[in-house]
Amino acid sequence: MFYRNFVFLLREWAANPRRKPLIIRGARQVGKTTVVEKFAEEFDTFLYLNLERPADRNVFGKNDSAADVLTAIYLLKNKPRKAGRVLLFIDEIQFSPKAVALLRYFYEDLPDLYVIAAGSLLETLIDRHISFPVGRVEYLALRPCSFCEFLGAMGENAVLESLQSIALPASIHTRVMKLFNEFALVGGMPEAVAQYAEKRDLVALRKVYDTLLSGYRDDVEKYAKNATERNVMRHILMNGWRFAGQRIKFERFADSNYKSREVAEAFRTLEKSFVLELAYPTVETSLPLSPDLKKSPKLLWLDTGLVNHVAGLQQELFGIQDISNAYKGKIAEHIVAQELFVANESVLAKRNFWVRDAKNSQAEVDFVIQYGANLLPIEVKSGHNSKLKSLHLFMDECPHSYAVRVWSGKFFVDKVTTPKGKEFSLINLPFYYVGVLEKVLESIIN
Repeated sequence: MFYRNFVFLLREWAANPRRKPLIIRGARQVGKTTVVEKFAEEFDTFLYLNLERPADRNVFGKNDSAADVLTAIYLLKNKPRKAGRVLLFIDEIQFSPKAVALLRYFYEDLPDLYVIAAGSLLETLIDRHISFPVGRVEYLALRPCSFCEFLGAMGENAVLESLQSIALPASIHTRVMKLFNEFALVGGMPEAVAQYAEKRDLVALRKVYDTLLSGYRDDVEKYAKNATERNVMRHILMNGWRFAGQRIKFERFADSNYKSREVAEAFRTLEKSFVLELAYPTVETSLPLSPDLKKSPKLLWLDTGLVNHVAGLQQELFGIQDISNAYKGKIAEHIVAQELFVANESVLAKRNFWVRDAKNSQAEVDFVIQYGANLLPIEVKSGHNSKLKSLHLFMDECPHSYAVRVWSGKFFVDKVTTPKGKEFSLINLPFYYVGVLEKVLESIIN
């Protein structure tokens, strides 16, 4: 298995003397168990429980204190107690509400024990069937692989090092863009990345994608509150992929007869499972960022590789020179959204875009992100600067003078003047630098 950057976050958590039991959240098959097992190599003792197994689950049913549970785990796993750091990983914790409740006592009674929990159906069960002890646990979100992780899996370590240092020579731009286009085609699901890195065979990935999709569709039975929601969720998972990166309306979504309320509820349930996100627009050009929930959202799926597979876009994308030209630019926008998202470990993270607050206005900027005390606009677009009309409108209204255009061209910073006369710095960012955008901004703005 290739290296995941999430291990760095786990190390930071472990180094905090006031750490709390950690809940790792994220969609199924993003690698939660694998990344914890890799992290466990840094400990003297690793205790692993999978609460799908009755024997592991019964440890909590028969003991009422954290200390007794820990003793029972050592006995069950036939492991000797020894000096050093001990990591306890409770997988599929949603199968035992008592295990969830006992997390607070691990925190209070056994502060030297490192405790991590995860669960594949956890997201939709939180606040419905299980409730984590408030203030006694902390959360991190694990998402699909980034382009940097893809490079590591592909053995492109020299490129990876230069990219992370923002020092890629212009002479290898074409080669790195080719690698990014492969990443945009394959996506970031760990199993797909690992298999592609090993075999370099796109056709062989079909079985991987189909297995993942079958798992998500099977989960509908467990997520849905009733038969209607189950049917709507199935409809979304069967027909919603072709709307990736597009603004949607709930009423009669994807040529269905379902009502707005029914579709909205199904989307919210799927959103809790981290399979997709509804990204809402803002009309603000300065902080605070306030999404307008009355306007239609963009549909962003968990992974672009899955989108390509289900929507039948792989042939169009294969060998393409500029992904901005594929699928009306929506795949380019979707992979940028994915790169922006995987860099954020907060479970509360959301993506937003900008629309102009004016009657009959069609102005829209692909993304806005908070950087320092400002909202920074990001457009995903090739072509001459004069075509960035929406970006110019945003810059006329915002209090700062920096904007980002993501494209397939080389990296440079340009001075641009809006039709109203405001001058700003346009950061022309190759797709492969989106994952290290924070470092790029620091090097330019600071």
